[in-house]
Amino acid sequence: MTMSGTIQKVFQRYHQEILQELHRAFHLRDTSLKEEVNYDILLKLYGQMQYHLGWVDQQFRLVDGHPGKLLRPKLLLLSYELSWAHGRSLATQPFAPSLRPALPAAAAIELAHNFTLLHDDIQDGDVERRHRPTVWSVWGIPQAILVGDALLTLTRLHLWKVLDEGVEPAIALRLAKLFDTALFQLTEGQHLDMSFEQQEHISLSSYEEMISRKTATLIRCAVEIGAILGTCNQEIIENLACFGYALGLAFQVRDDILGVWADEAALGKLPAGDIYRRKKSLPILHAFQYAQPADQQIMAKIYTLDLPITQEQVQRILEIFVRTQTRAYCTQVLTQQCQRARLALAQIASTPHILATRARTDLESLIDFVERG
Repeated sequence: MTMSGTIQKVFQRYHQEILQELHRAFHLRDTSLKEEVNYDILLKLYGQMQYHLGWVDQQFRLVDGHPGKLLRPKLLLLSYELSWAHGRSLATQPFAPSLRPALPAAAAIELAHNFTLLHDDIQDGDVERRHRPTVWSVWGIPQAILVGDALLTLTRLHLWKVLDEGVEPAIALRLAKLFDTALFQLTEGQHLDMSFEQQEHISLSSYEEMISRKTATLIRCAVEIGAILGTCNQEIIENLACFGYALGLAFQVRDDILGVWADEAALGKLPAGDIYRRKKSLPILHAFQYAQPADQQIMAKIYTLDLPITQEQVQRILEIFVRTQTRAYCTQVLTQQCQRARLALAQIASTPHILATRARTDLESLIDFVERG
């Protein structure tokens, strides 16, 4: 699946600014540590965090890694721009606002996302991420847990840098509370996800509650923080938060669809990878709920075996998906959430300011990307 030129431009926007701010977070800590007696030892901890981010190799030498799409911080900055420009006159305020007030928060959101990925790797036993060995598989589980904890702490510390960029203390406190609440809900979502692995029957409503915490909450948080930094208009903030929440749900549903029906050549994902991993994602939950009793028994047996799933068993699961029209159902859920995201965005009245128009167009393009790839 090749991204169109339009969405490529969206993902390129502010890419370097976000990366620079991420590096700044580490530079600030490095500068404060240089007087420490154990500086060389402590530096390894930061090297392991940067290895996880793809910046260095296992010997902590700089590499030209792939930082990913940086979706969450870009959503934050686009929300910041849209909310700032809403209602402003192009004649009196023709220039875009400085990104500086929002960049520490954007970096914090990306660091938080990476903290969750690092701990996910440990919990899932994944030995590779982005075609490289995971932190725990190189330095061991105890050290990887410590690296994840350090990354989370760095995340929260860097969020407070908004104060250095002129953000009012009351707003900074509001952001901190919103951020910590999102992180706590995300942890709840991860707990639900892990507990589902031990349960045979999981309802579709339980699944939605899980992904609302595990995935949607951080995307909503990113968009809402951007809106709060851009405006004091509570209606705009709430509409953008609703947009982020719906987009977050859609993003997870899309990931579940790709986890079964991905095109390996285009996306580098293993076809039916989630089935091989026995992941209880939306497709398997829907199929189990609507399958005939005989098919339910087949799925239950395959998913409770200790042995690795075979290609033949995967094919049987895929055939059950066809009989239960599971792919059509998942696509319908994806479409519904994308429609909700569009509706929330449409509740924000259009404004002639060119920055608002561009930001809105970019956000709409991101909805299209999630829905159609």
